[in-house]
Amino acid sequence: MVKIGLADNHPVVHYGIKSFFKEHTDISLVGIVDNFEMVDELLKQKDVDVLVMDLELEGLSSINLIKELLKRNPKLKIILFSNLNEQVYAPNAIKAGVSSFIQKNEKLETLASTIIKVNRGAVIFSETVKKNMALISKQSKSERLYRKLSTREVEVLRYLSNGKKNKEVAEALNLNEKTISTYKLRLLAKLNVTNLVDLVNKAKTLEIV
Repeated sequence: MVKIGLADNHPVVHYGIKSFFKEHTDISLVGIVDNFEMVDELLKQKDVDVLVMDLELEGLSSINLIKELLKRNPKLKIILFSNLNEQVYAPNAIKAGVSSFIQKNEKLETLASTIIKVNRGAVIFSETVKKNMALISKQSKSERLYRKLSTREVEVLRYLSNGKKNKEVAEALNLNEKTISTYKLRLLAKLNVTNLVDLVNKAKTLEIV
C-alpha cells in the first residue's frame, strides 16, 4: 500500500482526492495540509511515501524549498499537481528532484497510476509535458524566450504579474529589495521590453505566468 500525503490550498481538491482514494486497493491517503509550513509536521507524524503537492501551495515561495524538503526527506517522492504552465515549471521541478508534474485537468486515474510508478522509483512526465518539450525546438524565437529565464527569474515574474511590489516580492522570497530590482532588470532585458506593464503582458502572452 502506497501512503500519500496531499498539500493543497483548495478544499474541493481535498474532497476530490479523499473521495477518490477512500477505498483504493493500492493507495492510502494518510494526511492533508493546506500550507507548506505544515508539510514538515505532516511528515513527522505520518509515514508518507509520496507527497502530492500544488506548486501554488500557500507558503511555497520558491522551488528551492522543494529541493530542501527532499534533502531533509531523501526517501520521499513528490508529485506536483498543478494548473501552472507545464512548459515553464516542469523542467525546473524535475531538476529540483520532483518525481512528476501532472496538470490538474488530468484524470485522477492518471494521478493514481503515476503515484504507484513514482513510488517504485520512476520519474514521470505527463504526455503533454513530453509533447511540449519535443515542440520547443520547433517554436519561434519569441515562443522560446521563456527558456532563457532561470527558476528564480520565473518566480519573481510570477509575483510581479500578481501585482506585488519589489518589497513584497523580496519578503516572499527572503531576498533583499535590491536583488529583486536586479532580477526585474534582467527580465526586462531577456523579454525585450522596457517597462513593467509590457513585461507582464509579454509573460502572459507567452504563458510564462
